[in-house]
Amino acid sequence: MIGRLATIIKGRAATALAPPRDPSRGMTESQRAEAQRRRAIETGRNRLLFTGIMFTLAFAVIAGRMVDLTVLKGGETQVRQQARMARTAPLEMGRADIVDRNGVVLATSLPTVSLYANANEVLDPEEAAAKLVRVLPDLSRADVQARLSAPRNFVYLKRNLTPREQYEVNALGIPGLYFERGERRIYPHGGLFSHVLGLTDIDNNGIAGLEKTFDGLLKSGTPLRLALDARVQTVMRNELLRAVETFSAIGAIGMVMDVHTGEIISMVSLPDFDPNNPGATTAENMFNRATLGVYEMGSTFKLLNTAIALDSGKSTLQSVYDASKPLRVARFTISDFHGKNRPLTVPEVLMHSSNIASAKMAIDYGTETQRAYMGALGMLRTAAIELPEVGSPLVPSPWREINTMTISYGHGIAVTPLQVVTGVSALVNGGILRPATLVKHEPGAEPAGQRVLKEQTSYQMRQLMRLTVMGGSGSMSEVPGYHVGGKTGTAEKLGAGGTYRRKSLLSSFIAAFPMHDPRYVVLAMIDEPQGTKETFGYATGGWTAAPAVGRVISQIGPMLGVPSTTEDQAEAVLPIRYLHTLTKSTASASTE
Repeated sequence: MIGRLATIIKGRAATALAPPRDPSRGMTESQRAEAQRRRAIETGRNRLLFTGIMFTLAFAVIAGRMVDLTVLKGGETQVRQQARMARTAPLEMGRADIVDRNGVVLATSLPTVSLYANANEVLDPEEAAAKLVRVLPDLSRADVQARLSAPRNFVYLKRNLTPREQYEVNALGIPGLYFERGERRIYPHGGLFSHVLGLTDIDNNGIAGLEKTFDGLLKSGTPLRLALDARVQTVMRNELLRAVETFSAIGAIGMVMDVHTGEIISMVSLPDFDPNNPGATTAENMFNRATLGVYEMGSTFKLLNTAIALDSGKSTLQSVYDASKPLRVARFTISDFHGKNRPLTVPEVLMHSSNIASAKMAIDYGTETQRAYMGALGMLRTAAIELPEVGSPLVPSPWREINTMTISYGHGIAVTPLQVVTGVSALVNGGILRPATLVKHEPGAEPAGQRVLKEQTSYQMRQLMRLTVMGGSGSMSEVPGYHVGGKTGTAEKLGAGGTYRRKSLLSSFIAAFPMHDPRYVVLAMIDEPQGTKETFGYATGGWTAAPAVGRVISQIGPMLGVPSTTEDQAEAVLPIRYLHTLTKSTASASTE
């Protein structure tokens, strides 16, 4: 088009500038004057037309060049610049989400950019550093200047910029600065699931918790659905925080397990940390007390001890053990915290948490039987769970008679809280041990489990656990309508010299509900609680952990669809007419 226009202009120009022919020959003087006037007008018109066309052409050329630069070539330039700014090709989110059993997102990835520089292209490192620090005040000017002064083609200046930070850096127009596209792992619930989920490193590789265990799966883009319930987890954490504050404790542990599937519905370890800001945490906060910590669990072990005695046939519910005075074995003395100083039936042993009677019960069935049952119940091996942070139990070797006696009431063996929850689940679910899992089972894919106790033994243990709440040390865990059963535990912690510290307690309560058909086991442990005026100075499990478990059950029962227990159901588990029989001491029936 521009070429054709130039041809027209040249023709016009030639016409306008060529010497005019003399048309005056044969004309009169007046005709000649008129012809000259017309020629003068025509010449002026042609010259004006030529000038206008030249201006039009000039503006057309300028406009065309502007369009070429800003629209056509400008777009190509912008694409090239964007390609240089991105160190890699456009990135899709590679790490899949982690969700709870109801589809609530617990961990996800968001697109982000990181600022890097080709230091060889930075014209003035000092000026560039000064400008960058103005828009990124968390950077060190000296450090940025040093990085930009080094003869390197690639150096990170800051990871994970916000959109505003990226805009402000880009607006500086500093040569040699580029943006790298990537993704950042985000945990919407902060510290709520921190010990279970773990975290990723700066390059989005799993380095702890489930992020580490399932690193390959998540990188492949496959989402991970957990057995955890965000609602239950929130309730458990809130109640543990309340207990820690009330009793000035240093930490706490809480778990909820489905006794029929082994699924962990909640797992809390306090103190916890925010995986969105791992640099601000400490090693203590990152320690998962629920699976990595091993502890002497105290009187919660009396549940296992009693189950062994009943299942092995060495004791019955009517068996009686004399707890009227302390038991002395060599240099050791076994006594009761609040002894009844009289013979006790097996139900009373649990109700009043007698160390003396428990030790005598263990002597009856013997060391080999204890070791065999403890192994079957999962107390002698590392718990099976999908976490890399799992502690191994501390088991006596050699396993002497004194160990058998102390293990009966939870001393002399150290296990993880997860092991206790798994073992007690087998006690109440009919005698089937199922491995704990943090991953939700597909319907119909629940593991068959392994029988470790007779069904009759499981039924009897449900009776005894219910009785302990109704009239024993676990009474403060009672929840109207939910038929709770359980057992308290209070263990003194070992000091640096291997001696027990009387004021450093690990107080716990483990419960199951509803006892006519148990669905969940709930554990709460409070680390070094201090007695209060309201607890009359006591910091034992019955005063600290049992109330917390009761509050948890009262809230999660409706959430999980557990119906209230009817009177007929309650009577089926623990007939009222048998209560007196189960708690009546008869010295003549002693099995000692």
